[in-house]
Amino acid sequence: MDLIDTNGTGSATRSSGNRPPVGTTLAGEPLTGTGKTVINDGVVAKVAGIAVREVSGVHALGGGAARALGAIREAMNNTDVSQGISVEVGETQVAVDVTIVAEYPVQLQQVADDIRSSVIRAIEDLVGLEVTEVNVTIVDIHLPSDDAEAEPSKAALR
Repeated sequence: MDLIDTNGTGSATRSSGNRPPVGTTLAGEPLTGTGKTVINDGVVAKVAGIAVREVSGVHALGGGAARALGAIREAMNNTDVSQGISVEVGETQVAVDVTIVAEYPVQLQQVADDIRSSVIRAIEDLVGLEVTEVNVTIVDIHLPSDDAEAEPSKAALR
């Protein structure tokens, strides 16, 4: 039996044969073990929300009430990246519902397809769950003229 100093303090642990001490790996071998990983639904929703925000043609997430609440959160520098996202998470699969406001003049079907691709890629790559469906609901279209009309009212409130 070999004596191996694992922490540099002079205390030794016994190792049988050629096995490394517990918690270390041989070069090129992954450390394996058993246990359960739990990923909360909120984490999956955040990953989906971030993926949706990266899609061109998405102006905002959520319906009217969610966007109003989101505006209050943003005023307090507390953005909810899962706004407008609903997930149903099983043991190995997830279904996602996305509610958005699209930019004008984007092709709505193309934006929905891009959202699906982005969400599926992000959840499957980062979370490791299979995405069974991504339902996209477009509740409004944002017109560039809406920003020009909103500016004077913001100034009037100051």
